[in-house]
Formats: sequence, C-alpha cells, structure tokens
Amino acid sequence: MEAADALGLDPAKVFKTLVVDVDGRLAAGIVPVSGSLDLKAIAAVLGGKKAAMADPAMARRRTGYVLGGISPLGQRQPCPAVLDESAVGQATILVSGGRRGLDIELDPAELIRLIGAVTARIGTGPKAAPAP
Repeated sequence: MEAADALGLDPAKVFKTLVVDVDGRLAAGIVPVSGSLDLKAIAAVLGGKKAAMADPAMARRRTGYVLGGISPLGQRQPCPAVLDESAVGQATILVSGGRRGLDIELDPAELIRLIGAVTARIGTGPKAAPAP
C-alpha cells in the first residue's frame, strides 16, 4: 500500500509478490497490495494440499531478492507463479522491480507470458475481485 500511496496510484493496479511453500515446493503468488494472499487457494491452484509463507532466507536464496522487493521477473531460480485474476482486467499493473521502492509497470498479459504464470482468484480483500 505504501508504494500505491506514494505514487498516487489505485491500489488495485499495484501488486506484491509473495513466496510460498506449497507442500515443500516454492511458488510465487502475485496479488494486489490492498489485499492478502489466500493460502488455500494458491495451494489448490498448484495442485497442493497446504501452503504457508516461505522461510524468508529460503525466499531470498531462491529469488535473489530481499523481502519487500521480490520481483516476479528475473528470479535467480524462477518458481511457479500464480497471478491474481483481478490483474487481467487492468490495462497495466505495477510489480516490484527487484528492490524496495522500485516498481515496473507492464501489461498483465506480458507478465503472464514472461514468467509463465497462471491466473486464478488467489487474493482476498476489497480490491481482489475477479476481472469483469
């Protein structure tokens, strides 16, 4: 939310990347900053039974980024990614550029193509509704 507020942007356009552990496998959930990641939903999308936030040190090693600046792009070892479906209804979205305070604006379809993401309803909160 700080990034959206600082830039004067609609929080529905600003997304955060969260690394989760789904049954022993790391994955990235990309959701609007105004909401939360639904751990049950991302586990189900990835064919797992249970998801939990990844150990911070493990997330840093896997992605090469510090917490608060994890980008879905350019990860050291890319992990499966799920983009909240609310992104699809946006002309552009912003995601972390790899460090705190650096955001990249791009078409959600391009993000999906670049990282091989799937889309699903994995976000919770007022701005995470499905795209029209």
